[in-house]
Amino acid sequence: MTSSTVPAPHKRVLLAAPRGYCAGVDRAVIAVEKALEHYGAPVYVRKEIVHNRYVVETLAARGAVFVTETDEVPQGARVVFSAHGVSPAVHAAAAARSLQTIDATCPLVTKVHKEAVRFAADDLDILLIGHTGHEEVEGTQGEAPEHIQVVGTPDEADTVTVRDPDRVVWISQTTLSVDETMETVRRLRERFPNLQDPPSDDICYATQNRQVAVKKLAPECDVVITVGSANSSNSVRLVEVALDAGARSSYRVDTAAQLDPAWFDGATTVGVTSGASVPEILVRDVLEALAGLGFADVEEVRTATEDLMFSLPRELRADLKKAGTPVDRPRRDARRELTIQPV
Repeated sequence: MTSSTVPAPHKRVLLAAPRGYCAGVDRAVIAVEKALEHYGAPVYVRKEIVHNRYVVETLAARGAVFVTETDEVPQGARVVFSAHGVSPAVHAAAAARSLQTIDATCPLVTKVHKEAVRFAADDLDILLIGHTGHEEVEGTQGEAPEHIQVVGTPDEADTVTVRDPDRVVWISQTTLSVDETMETVRRLRERFPNLQDPPSDDICYATQNRQVAVKKLAPECDVVITVGSANSSNSVRLVEVALDAGARSSYRVDTAAQLDPAWFDGATTVGVTSGASVPEILVRDVLEALAGLGFADVEEVRTATEDLMFSLPRELRADLKKAGTPVDRPRRDARRELTIQPV
């Protein structure tokens, strides 16, 4: 009597691309690094420069001091505003304390701020689709608080009141779920048929690209892992997008240490992605941990190639030029080559 051996199932990782750092995050992180190199520590940063715990802790170890509000910054000191943007009131508070400011607001967030100012000047009611309390939403709403209402969910669209249903426009936080945002817009338009659109999509290219990549790989995955911090809106959205797109389960981790081996019992395909404020080193750690669980075969699922870069904040650029320091363009988060097979 012969016995037969059942072959072990093939285990693989589908690695989303694009993932990780976007151009706005790249610019903001490098701005703090350059400021520390040029001015020396401490350099104060209002709020988290980007929503990633590892990045914040790494910069803090180099001399960045993170504060909640400008009144915590010593009179006349230098402060960097985060990538999420700030309201005019914050700029005024900094000026009142004679602070030397470096504005690292993502240019795509600045675009939304300018839209809000323009629509308010036209005396429109502005419906800002976003999460109340998020730093980006607070900054945008602060541009025209008397004209802007925040709409947090599709259900909230049913209770919004405006002065004139024919003079309403919507704008949005840049890091939302594309699908949920458009559902909110659809429901707003049911109530306000003449609802105006912003001149261009407010949800940033990186947010959309990462969601599209996850949508492509999720249907094949038993588990999808998103690397990103809990306060990162776009990372949290990726967890939801994976489930909506067909993944059997979906989890978010800050680091590989938070992976639970029980999540992968019986799994053969694991998807991996990361939010737009996540350095690649954290993704590599997750891949190494998964390899230790038998998921050593990594296939990249690419849906777009990103080459957008933003110049450093003008205040920092000017000081670097005065000192004769080369003003290098921000570089994309450095990545060691992965041995992967594109699919």
